Amino acid sequence: MHERSSVGELAERLRGELDRYSPGGKLPSSRTLVERFRVSPVTVSRALAQLAAEGLVVTRPGAGAFRAEPRAAAQPAGDTSWQALALSADSATELVPRAVDASGVLVTLSAPPPGVVEFNGGYLHPSLQPERAMAAALARAGRRPGAWGRPPVDGIPELREWFARGLGGAITAAEVLIASGGQSALATALRALAPPGAPVLVESPTYPGMLAIARAAGLRPVPVPVDTDGVRPELLAEAFRATGARVFVCQPLFQNPTGAVLSAQRRPEVLRIVREAGAFIVEDDFVRRLVHEDAGPLPRPLATDDHDGVVVHVSSLTKATSPSFRIGCLAARGPVLERLRAIQVVDHFFVPRPLQEAALELVGSPAWPRHLRTVSAHLKVRRDTMAAALRATLPELTVGHVPVGGCLLWPRLPDGTDEAALVAGALRAGVAVAPGRPYFSAEPPAPHIRLSFAAVAGPAEITEGIRRLRTACDEVLE
Repeated sequence: MHERSSVGELAERLRGELDRYSPGGKLPSSRTLVERFRVSPVTVSRALAQLAAEGLVVTRPGAGAFRAEPRAAAQPAGDTSWQALALSADSATELVPRAVDASGVLVTLSAPPPGVVEFNGGYLHPSLQPERAMAAALARAGRRPGAWGRPPVDGIPELREWFARGLGGAITAAEVLIASGGQSALATALRALAPPGAPVLVESPTYPGMLAIARAAGLRPVPVPVDTDGVRPELLAEAFRATGARVFVCQPLFQNPTGAVLSAQRRPEVLRIVREAGAFIVEDDFVRRLVHEDAGPLPRPLATDDHDGVVVHVSSLTKATSPSFRIGCLAARGPVLERLRAIQVVDHFFVPRPLQEAALELVGSPAWPRHLRTVSAHLKVRRDTMAAALRATLPELTVGHVPVGGCLLWPRLPDGTDEAALVAGALRAGVAVAPGRPYFSAEPPAPHIRLSFAAVAGPAEITEGIRRLRTACDEVLE
């Protein structure tokens, strides 16, 4: 049985037996629990730690575990209705109210109920994560001299150099800041580049987490449509003229959710349009390391071809490793770098050094290229399995583009489909999917769902998930 499942089951059984002991009474020894429940000492230790975190037991090194004293009676809930006025009092004077809507992000972060196929996940399934390599890297990092000391606020130099090399030499290590993952880096970039109330140009559709960051900062997202070749330059130029925006946020490589790649013909045109507008591009290069086996050479980051400081580059290790391995970077040229640095220092001080050291150990180990090759092969198989299953089982859903990187397909639903009803019906049928509406900053042109093939156990589960989705469509679609 999986270790995490064993821990939960043992904690539940011990929780049910606590009434056998008086407050302060000693529980059986760890050795006794190992023999009685036929689990490992690690499982026992983690189960007791879970009960201790819940305040049900107290562990004393060298003495054992004891039932905790009864908790004090809970105080009656107070009246928090005053907060409704306090939280909205400033909105009357704000050009753009700072509404914080995390629903589009939570869809991809919340684990579905047991037995539900997870097509809504945004990260690699545990079987695809380099768990052993990360654990070994963290162990080695913890033994490095000074690993638990305060790091430089910009990040440790070797890790900044590693990220800079990934940009092809166009950016130096001195122009790289280490960040706590891509979401944090995007938030820093938007705060640095646009004042509250300002418009910010975004791809349409685009990542809901970025829309949430923009709105929480009081910015006004303005959509610019994308097609299979990326953002449409003529519409981008028109959006700059119409809004006076000074920021454009884009994902040039395997865009979320469409999987589009900004074409070679459009790349210089987009850079020229943004430069002539006196604006910045925030390049969210979030998924470059999840390329599929059949992709061929990838286009370089936009930052590599930028000589005028137009591009603020964001990238991360998280998508290729684990949701908890939150290490990324911000890279920029010119005075904007100092503003990015100042905001990051004020918000976060620095990224914990042990995690930075572990990242450096991981990417410098032989396990890292092996992991990327393995993931590349698996993602291709999963992508092909999902695309074939959709064609065979759900021909009324249109998949306009099958990407060669990332972990997503973006099926268009028949016109008039109730997305919310289909998402709810899918969950009843045992498959979790993400609705398309949160990916649009304005009215969507058509209904969609987003399907991830990375968060499931393998091809067999993908086939079963599409079969369940067929059941939901039969219920909802006329």
